[in-house]
Amino acid sequence: MPAVFLKDRALLFVSGAEAQSFLQNLITTDIISLGPDEARPGALLTPQGKILFDFMIWQDGDGYTIETDAGQRDGLLKRLTMYKLRAAATLALGAEEGVTVCWGEGAEAVRDSQGVRDSRFAKAGVTLIRRPGKRGDGEEALYDALRIRLGIVTSGSDFALQDAFPHDVLMDLNGGLSFRKGCYVGQEVVSRMQHRGTARRRVVTVSAAAALPGTGTEITAGGKPVGTLGSVEGDHGLAIVRIDRAGAAIAAGTPLLAGETPVSLVLPAWSGLVFPTSADEASA
Repeated sequence: MPAVFLKDRALLFVSGAEAQSFLQNLITTDIISLGPDEARPGALLTPQGKILFDFMIWQDGDGYTIETDAGQRDGLLKRLTMYKLRAAATLALGAEEGVTVCWGEGAEAVRDSQGVRDSRFAKAGVTLIRRPGKRGDGEEALYDALRIRLGIVTSGSDFALQDAFPHDVLMDLNGGLSFRKGCYVGQEVVSRMQHRGTARRRVVTVSAAAALPGTGTEITAGGKPVGTLGSVEGDHGLAIVRIDRAGAAIAAGTPLLAGETPVSLVLPAWSGLVFPTSADEASA
């Protein structure tokens, strides 16, 4: 059972009588339906519907723990403080630095009162537990290889903040984006994308017969851009691509290239998505 310490993760704690309503009216996640041992993805959006900050969130006693990239924590805390106004909610830094993730056989047995199941991996059929602090010394590359195989992205490596919509990173499918709760920042834009079916950029897994080029390499079809390579581990990686363009290329037999390297693109099986063809592109 791998147990990997992610040192670049940081924690915030939101508590108080109005902590739930404060967060429910602000972030993309429906935290009212959040299970007691479940961590869900979420985001705080710009008014234009793009991801300003992304994170995992779970119940913690009478409040909520938010796990985010260490480089985002101070900015997220500042933005949450700005929105708090007179809400009866307290914002504080988490007591521990970093997060340990474990998965595979035995993962469920080691879950304790501080361990929560990551809903993104659960949708892909893998039990992965997240626990604050350092509780393992496995290589981080093991975790990256797992999430790459399953099509689970991370900001910074796979997409830039303020440049992606939640649909682009599959938040509409992994539990991180609610269409049933009330308004929150950016809600009107993402709801319109959902109801009109206009999401075209999606996460794919990328594979090649040789080592892939580095993160940021453009993926093309017939000389035209399709997307950009994100996280890479050897001959496998992730990318966010225009699935209409990729689908048309696949249907036509046009080679897909990451730089000069021929690649294959696959939509994560758990997503239920398929590449549109020219005939059904409008309904993708």
